[in-house]
Amino acid sequence: MSTRIFTSRSRRRVRRRLVLVTCAAGTALALLAGWLAFAAGRSSSTATAPGPADPGAVHVHGLGVDPVDRVLYAATHTGLFRISEDGSAERVGDRYHDLMGFTVAAVDDFVASGHPDLRDDTLQRSDAPPLLGLVTSADRGASWQEGSLLGETDFHTLQAGHGQIYGWDATGGRFMVSSDRKEWETRSEVPLTDFAVSPEDPEVVIGTTAAGVVRSDDGGRSWTPDGEHAYVAVEWSPEALWAVAADGRLDVSTDGGRTWESRGTLEGPPEAFEADGDLLIAALPDRGIVTSSDAGATWSLRYQPESAQGGA
Repeated sequence: MSTRIFTSRSRRRVRRRLVLVTCAAGTALALLAGWLAFAAGRSSSTATAPGPADPGAVHVHGLGVDPVDRVLYAATHTGLFRISEDGSAERVGDRYHDLMGFTVAAVDDFVASGHPDLRDDTLQRSDAPPLLGLVTSADRGASWQEGSLLGETDFHTLQAGHGQIYGWDATGGRFMVSSDRKEWETRSEVPLTDFAVSPEDPEVVIGTTAAGVVRSDDGGRSWTPDGEHAYVAVEWSPEALWAVAADGRLDVSTDGGRTWESRGTLEGPPEAFEADGDLLIAALPDRGIVTSSDAGATWSLRYQPESAQGGA
């Protein structure tokens, strides 16, 4: 029988047990190396004003597709970019917010978190750290408005579904949920690197940690470890649950994460990963943004920043 973990009362004791029980030593070390590479691309920092030249869409933290025109957006260390089919990247707006968590919640409804461009006083509090909390955009990222928790939280992962926003706050390891984007419920503390919410059941959440996959069947209030699988990124599409391992292996599950099948390989752990219908999208640190329309069997380069073109 699996042991439920990461409730607020028992998280310290069971977190140690999770690391010891769910992974053999060799597997844990290999996963940790991949997890650290993934987490390094999602590390927190304060956003700064642009330098002499725009770096483009590098250090990608999140990906999202507009449900109307199918345009791909990349949330980066220096702002939001629109990625065209021709391989170009166009900056959206004039702010260089360090967007950590990011998702396209609905038509003209973008939500994000991270750190503000220090030139923007409207998204900072003088008495609090430079944390965006939850910010929203009704103009596809051209401008951002304060939502909640300004100066309090840094969501590294955000998911929208079932009329709710789910987020993992890196400042305290809190898994949080809001139905109105103003008031938040902290449901547990868990060291997630990524998570995905079932499109069919708001209570089913699959998460990744440095020790392996965890599953919640009560909306993130408690978690059960899966000792057989280890991933650094997960994403749920309407048809399947996708996951990427530390070595870039792409797996798919059609039964909610209970069994998995290997489908393809990326060049390494992604900085960000998105599943949009039949389209899979991954941002690779030294490569750029790649896409697959054949369930991960083959990948095509969608965008490559100038900094990576020398090695192309």
